[in-house]
Amino acid sequence: MVSVILNWIYIIITTFVVGYGVLRFLTRHLPYPAKNAVASDRMSWQPDAYVMCGLVCVTVYAQFFSLFSGVGLWANLILCVVCIGIFMREREGIFETLTRYLSWKFCAVIALFFLFAYGTSRGTPHYDTALYHAQSIRWIEAYGAVKGLGNLHCRLAYNSASFVLSALYSMAFLGRGSFHCVAGFLAFVLAAGNMRLADSLRERKLRASDFARVMCVYYLVNIFDEMISPASDYFMVLIAFYIVITWLSLAERGEKEIFPYALLCVLSVFLLTVKLSAALILLLTIYPACRLVKEKRWRESGVYLGLGFLTALPFFIRNVILSGWLVYPFTSIDLFDVIWKIPKGVADYDAREIQVWGRGYSDVTRFDMPMREWLSGWFRMLAGSDKLFVLMAVLAVAVLLLQAVYVLWRWSRRQTTAGSSATCESTLSPALLTAQATVAASFLFWLCTSPLIRYGCVYVYLTPAVVFGGIYAAICRRRAFGSIVCAAVCLLLVYKAFALGRGIISSHENAYWLLQKDYENFAVDACEIEGVIFYYPAQGDQTGYDAFPSAPAKPQIAFLGTELADGFRAE
Repeated sequence: MVSVILNWIYIIITTFVVGYGVLRFLTRHLPYPAKNAVASDRMSWQPDAYVMCGLVCVTVYAQFFSLFSGVGLWANLILCVVCIGIFMREREGIFETLTRYLSWKFCAVIALFFLFAYGTSRGTPHYDTALYHAQSIRWIEAYGAVKGLGNLHCRLAYNSASFVLSALYSMAFLGRGSFHCVAGFLAFVLAAGNMRLADSLRERKLRASDFARVMCVYYLVNIFDEMISPASDYFMVLIAFYIVITWLSLAERGEKEIFPYALLCVLSVFLLTVKLSAALILLLTIYPACRLVKEKRWRESGVYLGLGFLTALPFFIRNVILSGWLVYPFTSIDLFDVIWKIPKGVADYDAREIQVWGRGYSDVTRFDMPMREWLSGWFRMLAGSDKLFVLMAVLAVAVLLLQAVYVLWRWSRRQTTAGSSATCESTLSPALLTAQATVAASFLFWLCTSPLIRYGCVYVYLTPAVVFGGIYAAICRRRAFGSIVCAAVCLLLVYKAFALGRGIISSHENAYWLLQKDYENFAVDACEIEGVIFYYPAQGDQTGYDAFPSAPAKPQIAFLGTELADGFRAE
């Protein structure tokens, strides 16, 4: 646990300082009333905003670094030099910003810090961590991006920005193992940000963003004993929660400036680099894009497009290096004819296996099965609570469609009374409607493609929360009824806190107080290829972190050169 705390302190310092420097630079060069972020109490400038901005920046930096070398000691040294430079330039503003948030809430944040550090120091690792997460991170630590690495194991071509971020902060170069603390850190950041729910409950004024926060708390409790794993699913879900909650908070307070929405859209591009299944979150870009075009703000449009391009560029370069495909395992975009390209048949099989697995099958021949045939069987296999959330999400989509019809009707008539206009102000907010449509479309996309709960639970949870929460905030928030809903939310939160406490007690391990629980490792066999020893499982398909390099089966590859760093091709 001590190692987790020290690791998190380093992450907080580097991400906060980098995020502060980047946001200060942007507010100096882009039109935004809060030119002095220190003097602004806008939601955009809460501490978690600096940390999230910094996480994106250091991840993009680490991805570029991985194109040339392993992400280890030198990557961290350069990062520290940059942080020192930013701190020396902005130290007065940084200290003033930090002192503004020293209150009773700070004590609660510290308590959450230790609670989540405890959870991150131990727990049950995700199955896929020993299958390929740990190996992916170790390759990045040692060599960065390696040509044709997916030929050794196709899952090593599942490029995710989260793996590079984990490698940057793993501290493997210290020789004390490879820490895997970033998913837990991100969970802590979300938990600390969700403390704003307490203010809404105290005021008995719940908004759509508050209902989204409730679902985020529900998810955080569910993954508390699993966030030790550096699984890209956790990163994707947590960042998606952050984007939607922050977007809703901006809309609810009537934010008119494009700047904060546009930055959230850049964060959405980053989310795409974490996991491709989150692609439809980019629908959020419609709102700021339409406003920028309408107002003919071409320079700003170019800046935001440039930021998005810079964020995504290293991800796509890494895709090509690892697999030979721009977007692996999807072969519809075939732009590169390189010797290390994963064969098309292998990539197509992999893509189909992902989809049928999400539908509850392991037989890839069922890939073309119509949705009406597999949907009922898939639904029956869901847990009881998941069934309820899926049904609520489907109902929310139907309600949103009716709401869209109503909005079009209102737009066509262009006549409303003052009372009805005030009543529907929140519902008719373009920013709020954009968020509702985005989560609903993302839910439908997930449902129709590969609906494994852990792939898209964020959309299952957010769709009813955002749609019904928006309606509640607009027309149902009478004082008596609002008190009842607030009481119900409090009971739910108390129940989840009790469940979390009971889970911690029942699974308590009087260990890992100093060092974090290590990656799982499994018995392996070895084979030699061109003078290099490779490992594969003695049983099953998991190897872990220590047996390096390894694959879930005996490798069938050829070297591109004489060393591991030169890469591989299919044999």
